[in-house]
Amino acid sequence: MGEEYVEIISVECLRAPPKELKPEEIDAKAEERTVDPSSQAVLKKTMQERTETVWDRFDKQSPHCKFCVEGISCQRCAMGPCRIMGGDRTRGVCGNDADLIVARNLLDWVSMGAASHSDHGREVVETLLKYARGRAPGYMIQDENKLKKLAHEYDIDSDGPIEAVAESLALAMLDEFGTIKGELQMIKRAPAASLELWKAASILPRGIDREIVEAMHRIHMGVGNEYRGVVVHGFRASMADGWGGSMLGMEVSDVLFGTPQIKNARFNLGVLKQDHVNVSLHGHNPVLSEMILEASMLPELKERAKSVGAEGINLVGLCCTGTELLMRKGIPQAGNHLDQELAITTGALEAMVVDYQCIFPTLTNTAACYHTKVISTSPKAGMTGSIYMEINPENAREQSRKILELAIDNYPNRSRGRVFIPDRPMDAMVGFSVEAIENALGGSLKPLLEVIASGKIRGCVGIVGCNNPHIRHDSNHLALASELIRRDVLCVETGCAAIACAKAGLMRPEAIDKAGRGLREVCGQLGIPPILHMGSCVDNTRILNLVAKLANLAGVRMDQLPVAGAAPEWYSPKAVAIAKYFVGSGVSTVLGVSPRIGGSPKVSRLLTDDIENMVNAKFWVEPEPKKAAALIYDHIENKRRDLGM
Repeated sequence: MGEEYVEIISVECLRAPPKELKPEEIDAKAEERTVDPSSQAVLKKTMQERTETVWDRFDKQSPHCKFCVEGISCQRCAMGPCRIMGGDRTRGVCGNDADLIVARNLLDWVSMGAASHSDHGREVVETLLKYARGRAPGYMIQDENKLKKLAHEYDIDSDGPIEAVAESLALAMLDEFGTIKGELQMIKRAPAASLELWKAASILPRGIDREIVEAMHRIHMGVGNEYRGVVVHGFRASMADGWGGSMLGMEVSDVLFGTPQIKNARFNLGVLKQDHVNVSLHGHNPVLSEMILEASMLPELKERAKSVGAEGINLVGLCCTGTELLMRKGIPQAGNHLDQELAITTGALEAMVVDYQCIFPTLTNTAACYHTKVISTSPKAGMTGSIYMEINPENAREQSRKILELAIDNYPNRSRGRVFIPDRPMDAMVGFSVEAIENALGGSLKPLLEVIASGKIRGCVGIVGCNNPHIRHDSNHLALASELIRRDVLCVETGCAAIACAKAGLMRPEAIDKAGRGLREVCGQLGIPPILHMGSCVDNTRILNLVAKLANLAGVRMDQLPVAGAAPEWYSPKAVAIAKYFVGSGVSTVLGVSPRIGGSPKVSRLLTDDIENMVNAKFWVEPEPKKAAALIYDHIENKRRDLGM
């Protein structure tokens, strides 16, 4: 299947409810659903054409099952399913209670999220290994310096041929997915005092896959029968992802495709072009997208595009695959999670190329309402109605060319009368890897630590996570970040949160006008925005590295720094794993959407209170952004006071 493409099963265009809305009702509903003007504009067109979107399906699912929302429904075995309802239903058939059901369900989510990001990391490391063995034509080492630094970190001789170094490093990294070694290398980047704290709390991971497998074992009926142990193991599984699988994926992506450096880029649905073949790259894995970018520059494909009447090929990003290209190559970003259907409904998209994660199964139904071809590329992520063109390191160069040929040939099928592209894409400054931040500061993070100590910047907050139709699209990201920078708190962001703020203009240097006096002064001197785009979801590990480096410079544990995390609009199990490795690492985190733990006051108390006794960090749940900002700011000020700042 790798060399041919196969259309799987035909699908039909899904229409929204037949009720005809008046123009003013469409305007009101679009503003109610999203805060982004470009998304609003396309959503109005979508509603006029009655194409179904995520918001329509959300409305159909309401009201949501209260047992599921509270986390007290259990389908762990065939004796159930069970629901804890009170009265004479306080235990499931096997005898589990609300605390155990909630804890098991939470660990299930953590395992799913950690497995997703870590498996992504494994694929990137395997690509490095195939490159080293001459089995990945087209791929190359684009950051040899980082390769050698990582080799040194793994005690590998970096003086030999680059392919030999890459092979040894890849094998050493792949070894960490197993259990024999019993520890992760990159977690040693944290201060020794932090490691001692995590060891005492029993959350130091032994291997990436090991912790996920044990998590799935623990949630089997009759194994993990005590809620505290189940919840605490979730921290260990998530730490294996944050300091293991995700961090490997991030670092090796830098080796293969280049470490991001500061650059300018453009955001929102307006980055689509009327006179170009538009191809969106959606998902999370840069192994595919980098080869498509290379193919788009081939002279013969540019000529083919002109032969069908187009001026050229326009690649745009969606979600994290797009962000990977954005950070390294400046490819424009069409939008985040809830924008994916809207990119199709512009009528201007010839092909949507997807790999895996955060991809709506109904994208092919949406595409059936227009001319767009949806091309799936991963054997892990089949999609009914898509054109399947498997991409792997061995065939990526050739398959990428074929995908673009398919998109180009689809350009004449565009219905010109149905095309609507919003104007005015938003400019933003991106590419703030830790290395890029260090370079901007003269080669060290010491100046950042100094302005934090002086009080010009009160602290740093990592804002991460997704979009969720429970919340007006992008609104909580913008409100929280705006309130924090007003209080002189530097924000570093990844994933859909970063895309939201970029679309809103908060990642332009001019946005310092919205910051407090101290933050405005520091960012103004450097010519940077008050909110820094650090990359995709796996690049949350860049935030871990940033905090670890600051802690080592300051001579303190990570939990002692004036830092915090936030996920204002999260939806994904990956976000649960991320949040737990933030808190496990000592970074207290506020969630804008409550996890499904309300059915167990004991589990809720463990995560929002008791866990602080173990790792000196905890969770807050606060859906109102200004209140969340106040919680974070008070936390930062307390940390400053404890450090005598």
